[in-house]
Amino acid sequence: MALTPQFLDELRGRTSLSALVGKTTKLTKAGREHKGCCPFHNEKTPSFYVNDDKGFYHCFGCSAHGDAIKWMTDQRGLPFMDAVKELAQAAGMDMPAMDRQSAAKAERAKGLHEVMSDAADWFTEQLNGLPGTEARALLDRRGIRPETARAFGMGFAPDSRGKLKIALKDYGDPMLVESGMLINVEGKDPYDRFRGRLMIPIRDPRGRTIAFGGRVLDGGEPKYLNSPDTPLFDKGRTLYNLDKAAPASRKSGRVLVVEGYMDVIALAQAGFGEAVAPLGTALTEAQLERLWRIVDVPLLCFDGDGAGQKASLRAAHRALPLLAPGRSLAFVTLPQGQDPDDLVRSGGPGAFETLLKSPEQLVDRLWASEVAAEALDTPEQRAGLKRRLHELAEGIADPSVKQQYHSEFKNRFYEHFKPVRAPFVPRGERPKGGWKPPTAPVTEDAKAFLATGIDRVLAKAVLAGLIRHPVEIARHMEVLGSLQMIDGALGRLFEAVVDVALEDQKLDSGRLLTILARSGFNSVASDLLRADTMPYSFTQTTADPARVRADLDEAIAIMVARPEVDAALKQATAAMQTHFTEDAFERQVAMVREKQALEVRLANLVQSNEDARALGTEGD
Repeated sequence: MALTPQFLDELRGRTSLSALVGKTTKLTKAGREHKGCCPFHNEKTPSFYVNDDKGFYHCFGCSAHGDAIKWMTDQRGLPFMDAVKELAQAAGMDMPAMDRQSAAKAERAKGLHEVMSDAADWFTEQLNGLPGTEARALLDRRGIRPETARAFGMGFAPDSRGKLKIALKDYGDPMLVESGMLINVEGKDPYDRFRGRLMIPIRDPRGRTIAFGGRVLDGGEPKYLNSPDTPLFDKGRTLYNLDKAAPASRKSGRVLVVEGYMDVIALAQAGFGEAVAPLGTALTEAQLERLWRIVDVPLLCFDGDGAGQKASLRAAHRALPLLAPGRSLAFVTLPQGQDPDDLVRSGGPGAFETLLKSPEQLVDRLWASEVAAEALDTPEQRAGLKRRLHELAEGIADPSVKQQYHSEFKNRFYEHFKPVRAPFVPRGERPKGGWKPPTAPVTEDAKAFLATGIDRVLAKAVLAGLIRHPVEIARHMEVLGSLQMIDGALGRLFEAVVDVALEDQKLDSGRLLTILARSGFNSVASDLLRADTMPYSFTQTTADPARVRADLDEAIAIMVARPEVDAALKQATAAMQTHFTEDAFERQVAMVREKQALEVRLANLVQSNEDARALGTEGD
């Protein structure tokens, strides 16, 4: 289809811009113009003007400027062609004629849109009728109000292989299969795709239903089921709730990206209408581009668990090549074990708003991830960090942004590793052997607390590493002494290993195993040394000694820090639940981030070992 300048000029001429803008923005007459508060930025004094004679709007505050088509693309978030079609329909204009192939495709799409619309209506009827009793109970348990369910067009698919097929039989099986509503299996009659599920319509930027997401009512799998890709629906290019979030984001000045449909719906009910969600996959380049058409810095609000943090890091890496001046991502991490619905229920909208006020910038997320990727004790390890940061910056296409990232990473690298100057001490008061920082006393209470919160899985791996490399025991004697207090066989084995190592600090692994066997620990020690169950370098027989030492140091550091962080997080959470304040909430968020950093360090420890083994295999 060819849109000539003459056609577009006539379309603009037939469109009342003030009436179009006035649908969503309050305007008042001001001479020959209309004025109001700008929908593109928050302001209290009107600086936004609409001129029907000249056919443009202009804001003297933020310089937003455009015509009717630009209003539809920038304020409504529509693709250009969709904007033109909607304006043409409102103006009573026919779109230019299409070639035969395009016309047939458009007619087919029109029929599919009708299928999806009728399916959505039928699902809604089922939800509000007798078949939807259980689904309505689920919504009630989740705190979703009836008016919210209506606003999002929610419905219910009965647990039947043919009820939808019968309800939409006039369209015929081929079109129902093409729309994704029926499953076609060779040798069998097509049957309903969605059965026994709460139904959530997925809409395009124009608000038309193009697909569905279905949530099980019980604990079945998969928990969520999406429509397949169809002529109307491309999962990698679609964002759930974009049709509602785009206008809402113009008022709030932000767009929130959360993990799923129910997160979006819960936030909208709490007053955050600017939320969208990818459809069960990591954010794609196409989805990022759509987000950037709305705001320059979308906020990714993913869960605080390992999966959520991995998803946010994947999005960060995927966004890097696409960065441009002013265009980036920011990250809001939810407390461990909570999703947006949990947070707004427990702390109210204010708790979520507090998180949104202090997001983590993209450069901070990347830096923290790389610093936590491996130990940084040796020059080689620090050189590895420097190389990884350089490669990240090199992946940015825009030269000015690339240069800024190179500079930022270099400055952070210097600050992180610059020498620590010892405090001045008069010569006569200096201790022999040079200045050393004072060490905090390790109390018995602290040791007992450490032992009770130890991760037993990680402790088993550390113990296996120490049995395989006894020479390392002496370097960690203070920590290992506290581990003897762990209850059960694991604690007794720790005690035996430490006692044997104290008697002979030149002990090798074979002799240690022999002594342990005499003491009745042969079975448990042998089980620990099964390398296939331990994904760490220090539990392997052929790992590089330098890597073993560094990885064992890192694992012990994580093992010791975990119970302290867990206890602090538990204390912070209890304090917030007892008396919610911003300080208490910020303390909880800080401890959540500390815990996530430990999880990332442990995951990187495993990954680095897998990478090293893969390289070794390739070398063989």
